[in-house]
Amino acid sequence: MNTVEQSIDVEVPVHVAYNQWTQFKTFPRFMDGVKRVEQTQAALTHWVTRIGGRTVEFDAEIVEQVPDRLLRWEALDPPRHTGTVSFESLGDDRCRVTLRLEAEGTPRLRERVGAALGLVTRWADGSLRCFKEFVEGQGRETGHWRGEISGSHVRPGTHHHKPQVPTWPIG
Repeated sequence: MNTVEQSIDVEVPVHVAYNQWTQFKTFPRFMDGVKRVEQTQAALTHWVTRIGGRTVEFDAEIVEQVPDRLLRWEALDPPRHTGTVSFESLGDDRCRVTLRLEAEGTPRLRERVGAALGLVTRWADGSLRCFKEFVEGQGRETGHWRGEISGSHVRPGTHHHKPQVPTWPIG
């Protein structure tokens, strides 16, 4: 098993960082090589990436999601991997975001993946730094989903936020 784990402290409340991470369509704005992420179902995402000059598409299933704590997924297609992003409050306006990626395979594949771990480590570190810059620059999340997923079973969120309707001055 090859594992990469990177953390970063972010100057926003934990719920802001978590809420932003659930907005998969914004991933191309802070993840190098990610061209598009579509959430096709509550627990299923489709990724289009550009890796080493090749376009790679894969589906990933969200197997666990707990608001303000963690999101865990499994890639259903190559490149096969699992990942977890966890969120830890460090006080009122700060939190720690930790990204963990794991890949399994044959000894030959592990050797090739092992050689690439330096690249994956740099990618994870760069993605977290860009996420920090993105969410701190926004100062708030661009959206949210507060549901829970356990064992791929989806339970919609109980926190319903009423959308704000803009009011325009009558001119």
